Amino acid sequence: MFITVGHIWRPTGRTFTLVGNVCPLTRIATTAIVPLREPIPIESNKDKPIVTLVYSRKSKAAKKKVPVSNPKINKSLVVQIVLWYLDSGCSKHMTGDRSQLINFVQKFLGTVKFRNDHVEKIMGYGDYKIGNVTISRVYFVEGLGHNIFLVVQFCGLDLEVAFRQHTCFIRNLDSVDLLTCSRGNNLFTLSLQDMIASSPICLLSKTSKTKSWLWHRRL
Repeated sequence: MFITVGHIWRPTGRTFTLVGNVCPLTRIATTAIVPLREPIPIESNKDKPIVTLVYSRKSKAAKKKVPVSNPKINKSLVVQIVLWYLDSGCSKHMTGDRSQLINFVQKFLGTVKFRNDHVEKIMGYGDYKIGNVTISRVYFVEGLGHNIFLVVQFCGLDLEVAFRQHTCFIRNLDSVDLLTCSRGNNLFTLSLQDMIASSPICLLSKTSKTKSWLWHRRL
């Protein structure tokens, strides 16, 4: 042991054994030496840029894919639809579309008068080809909005025009059907798509009841 003499420690000759870190005589716990930790630098985020993420919710309509149309069109697949009507009231086969006629002869042939007293000019004539069938001398009438086949003009070519309840047949002398017309809204219209499937032009018939009077113009 040590005794205190002033500020100097002197040994007393007595000894003791330390158990752990506790002194058995004084019961004074010795302080364990703990090494100092290295300082941890504190990082500042003042210099770092702040990024803000903004999320927007798209509507269902925006999520749908809009189909993009193909600007390329195969012209060979385009079918021209031409309407022809069978009539017994006009004087000749007539059309208002000059582009439908072949072997066209441009010549002023007079005028025609419609039911509404409207007058148009006959500016020539030509042939109209339907598949293997050619209908000759079809008048071109300016302003005519319909294509008309005359029954009497077919009969003048030694063709037979046979009317049934729902169908009309135009035949040659050998009883071969050249044209077939169907009845609808009290009008006979042409239906040749089955007969001339290889032709780029098909004759379809479509009309309404309000336009039935057009068949009975006296030209």
